[in-house]
Formats: sequence, structure tokens, C-alpha cells
Amino acid sequence: MNIAQLLLPDFSLILCGYLICRYTRLGRSIWQPVESLVYFFLFPVLLFHSISRAPLDLVAASSMIGAGLTLGLSGIALSYALPHLPVLRGHFSPHQHAGAAQVAFRFNSFFGLALAERLLGPAGVQQFAVLIGFCVPMFNVAAVWPMARQGSQGLARELSRNPLIMATLGGLAFNLAGLHIPDWLSPTLGRIGQSSIPLGLMAAGAGLELHRLGQGRVLTLALLCIKHLLMPVCAWGLATIWGLDPLQTTVLLVFSALPTASSCYVLSARMGFDGPYVAGLVTLSTLAAAGSLPFALGVLRAW
Repeated sequence: MNIAQLLLPDFSLILCGYLICRYTRLGRSIWQPVESLVYFFLFPVLLFHSISRAPLDLVAASSMIGAGLTLGLSGIALSYALPHLPVLRGHFSPHQHAGAAQVAFRFNSFFGLALAERLLGPAGVQQFAVLIGFCVPMFNVAAVWPMARQGSQGLARELSRNPLIMATLGGLAFNLAGLHIPDWLSPTLGRIGQSSIPLGLMAAGAGLELHRLGQGRVLTLALLCIKHLLMPVCAWGLATIWGLDPLQTTVLLVFSALPTASSCYVLSARMGFDGPYVAGLVTLSTLAAAGSLPFALGVLRAW
């Protein structure tokens, strides 16, 4: 398994978006409508289609679900706690933290599915699908929460009309109700959803302003430390606490060390927060995963 080869396509798309926006006539005026298309249509279709088709065996996967939700809540709590830590207080604004907090706990599900399939085959994919089904709704709500609180609009209103939250909760309800997408419709939805990944990554590259990362070095380091060091260590401990078998342990470690979700940038930008800064964090997280995945799958799994 070559982690660099898995990371290269996403990083290349971010770089393409950056170069196209900076050095061609396809500037920001072109990419802003692309962000809207991804946020309001493509990403919601992707989430609904993926979650509604994920095999969710609640009884057989109860330990896996418990470990995944506990790990997710741990990452959310660590991310939310950053502005309240005396050592970090004053190094970044609440507004900057609200838009970027999601980077510490969200994950790139396509990397995860690819790794699970390559490492463990169909059984690994099924276990990872369980994590997607139960953790994505929680993570999307947790991503919107601090931004809605910082914004001028009501929290409940912002959460209820967020297209990513509506799509994930709808997909989970659709799945648990035992409903199925018709065979003739599934390929179309799949292609619509798949198009969100390259466009979302290129939009992140188009919005990238690397000098913004220098304005939030402390926050950048703290978020990436949670995402790529503390989360894998927590996963290693939780696998023991929840009594996961070797296959489930490997899946949870993969889950913990993945790069952050590419939609972090689109969500932050569309809600009026510092999109260019978050785009930089997405890029850095993609690079950092080249270290955290071997750490989780090599060092921690060996223990």
C-alpha cells in the first residue's frame, strides 16, 4: 500500500484549482458559482447516496458504532476546547476558530473507503460504511454548530437548513427505514456525487491563500495535532476499551488518521467564514495524512 499514491490525486486537484485561479482567466468570479453548486447540490447528493446505500447492521456492528461515535465526540470536544485553554487563549479569534474547528474531526470518506478496500477487502468496506452512516451526521452538525453560534442567524435555523446536514440525516433515515434507491436512478446519483469531489477540491485550491496560514499558526498546529496525532492515539485506546477485533481495529485506525474532509472549505466559505484559511488547512491535512496513516497503521496497530 502506497499512501503517497492515494494522497497525490487530491493534492493535485487542489494545486490545479490554485494554478487555474491565479494564472488563467478563470478567476474567483468563476469559482464562486462552483462553490455554490458543490455546496447546495453535488455534496448533498453524494452524502445521501453514500449513506442510504451503506450496509448498517446495528447489532453486529454495535461495538464499532460505539467506538466510532466515542472517537468522534473526543475529536469534537478537543477541537471545541481550544479557545478555552489558557496556553492558547488570545492566539486566535473566536471567529477564526469557529470556521476552522471542523478540520480537527471531519474526514475524507473516499480515502477511507479506498484504504479499507485495499487493506481488508469487502469486510473492511462494510465496517467503514457503518462509521460513515453514524459519524457523518454528527460531524456535520458539529461543524456547523460553532459557525452558527458566531453568525447573526439563529442556531436552530442554520442547522435545519444546512444542505449537508439535511442530506446526511435524510440518507440515514432512508437507510434505517429499509428503503432502496431504484437501480435505474443509482448510477445517475453516483455520477453526480462523484463529481463533487474533484470540483470541491479544485474550489478549495482556487480559494487558497497560503499567507493566511501564517496569521493562525497556533490554531493551525493545534487543529492538525488533534486530527493527525491525538485522534489516532485515541482510536488505539478505544479499540481496546470497546473490545474490537483486529479487522475493526484496523478500520478505526484508518478512520482516525484520514485527511480532513474536502468540503470543509466549501462549508466555511458559504457560511461567511475564512474560506482561504480553511482551504490551506485542507491542503496541510492532506499532506499530514502521509505521516499519520503510516503512524496509525504501522506503529499503533503493531502495539
